[in-house]
Amino acid sequence: MHGETLAATVKRLRLHRAAGDLVRTNLSVEEIARRTGYPNLQSFTRIFKSVFGMPPARYRREGSHTVFQSTNGKGFGDMYPVTTKTISPRELVGVSHTGSYMGIGRAFETLGGTLQARQLYRPEMKMVGLYLDDPDLVAEDKLRSLACVTEGEHVPAEAPLVHRRLDGGEYAVLRHKGPYADMHKAYQWLYGEWLPKSGREVRDTAMFEEYINNPR
Repeated sequence: MHGETLAATVKRLRLHRAAGDLVRTNLSVEEIARRTGYPNLQSFTRIFKSVFGMPPARYRREGSHTVFQSTNGKGFGDMYPVTTKTISPRELVGVSHTGSYMGIGRAFETLGGTLQARQLYRPEMKMVGLYLDDPDLVAEDKLRSLACVTEGEHVPAEAPLVHRRLDGGEYAVLRHKGPYADMHKAYQWLYGEWLPKSGREVRDTAMFEEYINNPR
């Protein structure tokens, strides 16, 4: 159904979490390996390098997230131009997730499996993530998010599925390319650098991510 073996899914999600821990925490590589399910550090290092192109310690120092650490936001304009776009309201259907945003992949797996099993999946559906809390203000285990797809008006909201409406209006749009573990730095720049200089204010609506391609 998913075009991926169970073992490959487990490996992908483990390494996804490990990359996030390397970027966002000061935990040792050995501790991150254990938390991710790799008690053997050498095995973890070898597998991580095969996926991310460099060993974990080097990824922490030199991974693509480091571009966001330059001073005064230099270079961001060329890499991540922000545009404004007016969109119409969209009806979503999704699966709720509570906890680390890096773990929302599990909710997307549940969503995809449920839609396929109920024969509700449609090719025009697009993957959308809704993130309702600020991870700098809310404890990780309390963070609320939803893994969604568009075209939700055509799908009955029977558990575990829920409906959610995405407000229409004007949005600031930033396109990120690279590991999802690096995304939080893009948010810090968007809200901390671009927004104050834009002369605009945020309105009371949920921000969202639309995924352009499949993370597999």
